[in-house]
Amino acid sequence: MLLKFKLLILTTIFSAYSCYYDTVHYNLIFVRHLFLLLQVFTPGYYSKLYHYYNYVYSIIAYLRYMMHQIKVSLITVTYNAEQTLQRCIESVTSQTYGNLEYIIIDGNSTDGTLKIIQNNQKYIHVFNSEHDKGIYDAMNKGINLATGDIIGTLNADDYFADNEVLEKIAQAFNADDRDLLYANLDYVNKHGAVVRKWRSGKYKATKFNWGWMPPHPTFYVKKDFFEKYGLYDLSYGTAADYELMLRFMYLKTVNVFFLDEVIVNMTIGGVSNRNFRNRARAWANDFKAMKSCQIPIPLLGMIFKPIRKILQFI
Repeated sequence: MLLKFKLLILTTIFSAYSCYYDTVHYNLIFVRHLFLLLQVFTPGYYSKLYHYYNYVYSIIAYLRYMMHQIKVSLITVTYNAEQTLQRCIESVTSQTYGNLEYIIIDGNSTDGTLKIIQNNQKYIHVFNSEHDKGIYDAMNKGINLATGDIIGTLNADDYFADNEVLEKIAQAFNADDRDLLYANLDYVNKHGAVVRKWRSGKYKATKFNWGWMPPHPTFYVKKDFFEKYGLYDLSYGTAADYELMLRFMYLKTVNVFFLDEVIVNMTIGGVSNRNFRNRARAWANDFKAMKSCQIPIPLLGMIFKPIRKILQFI
């Protein structure tokens, strides 16, 4: 009995060690010889030990897999989004990537938004509902609550283009020491038909001088960037996302990766485009962001920025 107990302990320790350090080949050789010995000295018992070993090995392998996966924190900001939120959540829950922290920050919705969130609470790791100062204030709250290695956002009106988006993003960050990532985006109408295509292109910092910017809904960045360089600055209004990307990508030396795939379908009708007054305010905020982030000729960027948008319809 004592021999059996010692062999049980030895198998557990060895399987844990070999699984953690990837010495699978030596592990299998060890187990084969161990089972041969057990078959000679304790007939019938080796099969029980084999099942026990497999059980221990599987648990440790899974834990090791989770430990070495990048944790992605995804933030969705909501306010009276009952018409589109369920679609957004379903695109998140259908993702194949496992190490995900899903955060929803609500601004005290008065429609059926909270009911939808309640119905999907098993998929939501962090939820907060309170008055905020707008979408970027809510995003800042989500960032402060996030515990992931990488942080991204998915608007309540938008949804992922396929089920492997987060898998591709995690793989891209794992492949190299990358600081942030952006990709392509399609604008869609309420029926899901593509009406505009935002193809970002490979990154060059100088492209910012000519009115270029990556699609913010495809922007994923290491959490420590927010800790080092700050959150969204609400003083830039609807250009807070543009200013943050300029601050992170243009002013800093970073390892940027362009994922040349459409990863988000974005519903048309942003806040800054609702009327001419909002559009004029957005232009002023864009100019302010360019100037504060040291774009050499902000006026030049202002001219080319809308031209780039026109080309997305072609």
